[in-house]
Amino acid sequence: MDCIQVTGIRGYGYTGFFAAEQTLGQWFEVDVRLGVDLTIAGQSDRLEDTLNYAQVVETVQTRLQTARFRLLERLVAVIAADLLAQDERIQDVQVRLTKLTPPIPNFAGQVAVEIQRRRNPAPVAVE
Repeated sequence: MDCIQVTGIRGYGYTGFFAAEQTLGQWFEVDVRLGVDLTIAGQSDRLEDTLNYAQVVETVQTRLQTARFRLLERLVAVIAADLLAQDERIQDVQVRLTKLTPPIPNFAGQVAVEIQRRRNPAPVAVE
């Protein structure tokens, strides 16, 4: 399967376990890999035959800015579902969500959650 990758999507959001994270917010970064057949776009050279990367960025940033969940796992799952719903040509997504400054004492690193989701195949008619 071909793929489009969009990396470094940043947004300020309010997802986190602690009350301060839900009130003050923090920066998140998202990287996505979208599994899509690019055969037609590769032949036609027409924008309408591929995915709109700007729309992908807008979808992710909107969710980062408006969601209020306690767990990163919930936020990343919702982002994956949003992207699959955005365009039927997307067959699978891989989403990596990074909390850039987690409130963990004596820890200067980052925390990330990564998931992969596939579009549900159409049910096969049974005769």
